[in-house]
Amino acid sequence: MSDALKELAAHIELKRPNDVVATHLAFGELTVEVLPAQIAAFIEFLKTDQNCRFSSLVDITAVDHPERPARFDVVYHFLSMYQNQRIRVKAALREDQMMPSIVSVHPSANWFEREVFDMFGILFSGHPDLRRILTDYGFRGHPLRKDFPTTGYTEVRYDEALKRVVYEPVRLVQEYRQFDFMSPWEGAEYILPGDEKKA
Repeated sequence: MSDALKELAAHIELKRPNDVVATHLAFGELTVEVLPAQIAAFIEFLKTDQNCRFSSLVDITAVDHPERPARFDVVYHFLSMYQNQRIRVKAALREDQMMPSIVSVHPSANWFEREVFDMFGILFSGHPDLRRILTDYGFRGHPLRKDFPTTGYTEVRYDEALKRVVYEPVRLVQEYRQFDFMSPWEGAEYILPGDEKKA
């Protein structure tokens, strides 16, 4: 399998030298790094080239690297049922950049791109309907960014007296911050390794 992927990587680098930044073969998978501006044309090539034929878009996601100038990696996964191969395509993106949408090449990218926008705040230029898909309309922030607080910014609860949903700022009282890190099975006759209290 790795020989076939090496041949595929060589073919892609030969046919699209201006798009490809690098190729990596690890753990039996091929990863191709591409320039963001070229992503739509490159994915069109992967779909239509006879040696590739990656016609199935499996997923689009992102990875947040806040320490890098190009903060995000937008990651695409494709499957070629014709060649029985998978490929990962990555594009590094600055926070102030927009990623071209691939909805015109793969209509199924619509909701994937909306999810990446909702979770990471990455904008896709040319997307037909870029709006939140997993969070509420008034939601602030993007939950999968590493600088997003794990508690969030607001609490949502149903108020019986008002007979409606109420949004409130998150309040953590101090006793909820005091953890003893003991196992919930503390009263059991046996203690699991690592559950001993530190003196």
